[in-house]
Amino acid sequence: MSYQTQQAYHPQQQQQQQQQQQQNNMPGSSSADSGSFHGGTYSINHRDTNAILNINLQPGAVVNSKSGAMIHMAGTVQLTGNVKFSMKKLFTGGQMSESTYAGPGTVALGPTLMGDIITLHVDGRTQWTVGKDAYLARTPQVVMDTKAQGISKSLFSGEDIFVYRLAGQGLLWLTSFGAVDRLELRPGEQHIVDNGHLVAWSCDYKIEKAGGGSMSSLKTGEGLTRNMDEFTSHISSHME
Repeated sequence: MSYQTQQAYHPQQQQQQQQQQQQNNMPGSSSADSGSFHGGTYSINHRDTNAILNINLQPGAVVNSKSGAMIHMAGTVQLTGNVKFSMKKLFTGGQMSESTYAGPGTVALGPTLMGDIITLHVDGRTQWTVGKDAYLARTPQVVMDTKAQGISKSLFSGEDIFVYRLAGQGLLWLTSFGAVDRLELRPGEQHIVDNGHLVAWSCDYKIEKAGGGSMSSLKTGEGLTRNMDEFTSHISSHME
């Protein structure tokens, strides 16, 4: 004899559950994040301690990561290191080597320092700028290059002179030393971010000194990043 338990949900309860599930999958949530991409699935676990990105690859599917990000992997996964030397990368300090994982099997990736991992969906229309320490992994359809952001911006924003520019269409995984907040601003809306806390952004922005002057800025230790237009950004709570 077997027993089956069935649960009936009111439409309002179903809507609340769907909203909760969507909220849990939003970057910046401490809940587990999971999803799929062409050739595999992923999940981000242990977000309340030190996050780990688990990727399950189908036969022949590929994912790339920064060198040294692998924690463990199945024996069926083929790991290769790609070295792409160029004078530009030598000068800018860009990634000259990446690890490539080919399925079938599972791969667990993690950041160098403790912190959170978020998933960024690159839609083929928007270009993202990412801090050099924030990059963790990507699907191969996401194209990564190095971009100069200018000496003045690097001095006051707390970032390097050179950052990553990412485009294409696929999934991008980012990491930060601390939790990550997501901000979506409407056209004309402005938001001020303390220097050194930007993880990824899709806008033009300008740098201003906090407190109205150089001496005041030195006392507070804050440089301000102000957006020029509508944008989405991911902000780390502990980047210093």
